Amino acid sequence: MRTPSILFLFIVILFSCDSKKQAPVLSSSNGRMNHVLFVIDNSHWEGVIGAKLKEIVTTPVAGLPQEENQFSITHVPTSSFGKMFKASRNILIVEFDTVNAVQTKRNLYAKPQQVIRVTGTSEEEIVKTLDTYKTSLIATFKKSDIESIQAKIKEKSYPKDHFKTLQNLGIQLAIPNFFRLVDDTGDFLWMRQYLSGGIAKGDGRSNILVYAVPMPVNKNSLIASISKMRDSIGEIYLPGSKEGMYMITEKAFKPRVFQTKIAERTAYKTLGKWELLHDFMAGPFTNFVIEDAQNNRWIVLEGFTYAPSVAKRDYMFELEAILRTIQFVE
Repeated sequence: MRTPSILFLFIVILFSCDSKKQAPVLSSSNGRMNHVLFVIDNSHWEGVIGAKLKEIVTTPVAGLPQEENQFSITHVPTSSFGKMFKASRNILIVEFDTVNAVQTKRNLYAKPQQVIRVTGTSEEEIVKTLDTYKTSLIATFKKSDIESIQAKIKEKSYPKDHFKTLQNLGIQLAIPNFFRLVDDTGDFLWMRQYLSGGIAKGDGRSNILVYAVPMPVNKNSLIASISKMRDSIGEIYLPGSKEGMYMITEKAFKPRVFQTKIAERTAYKTLGKWELLHDFMAGPFTNFVIEDAQNNRWIVLEGFTYAPSVAKRDYMFELEAILRTIQFVE
């Protein structure tokens, strides 16, 4: 296989204070989560480069019941990229240059901000670069947005020792104070935020669950183990409005499991769909099981949403940002 003749430059600019030179004061960035400003001349936006960018953006987010794009976008030509647009949180600049490269820069024009500049010697080379590094481009913007959300969360979260279950499990989690307590038994924590959009206005909600379960002996059947675990927890702690109703993993929607790292520990991220047994309620969930080998158990964090008729990408993304704030108390 021929090695692509593309130079990939992944440059992180770190701003630091100098004894002789004061760092510039940056204005606050603006923009919603999962939104990217594309800076590219109109002729190329309407051509093959724009087509490749749109293909990347429209890659479906995994685990949602309906297809939703990775990002919402705004496009401006290079000539219009002035002060107002430079304050955007996420910016992707595409330009012709003497090298084929991808450069990433933090807090270039505003703060917090992620800027990615893709350059190439021709349309063909730029398209090749975009295609080769599309996964990295998505991940870089997602990571930036996660960090931005977490910074805001920590400013308005509950005190670290507020919940019995977190204390008993030996963990800390930055849960925003706009979530309300449903249950905190010491073994199981359930927090809920009511949402304001969709046909379930006033009833739509995002939820956070925290608990621990024994680590299974056989990890080879991971999907089955996680689904069985979720169903047993749902039967005990997540009942419906009538007897015999409780939350289960939807059988018709096969969950997707990815190995990852959280708090420097091996974890498994599961994306799937929940439903209420013998009822019509359903929605997406993101579940993390984190290995706690010292105690021979999994710490389980889950976020799930009920928001019929509205897009769920950003609700689920915010829940993941919250779950990823977990820290283990030494």
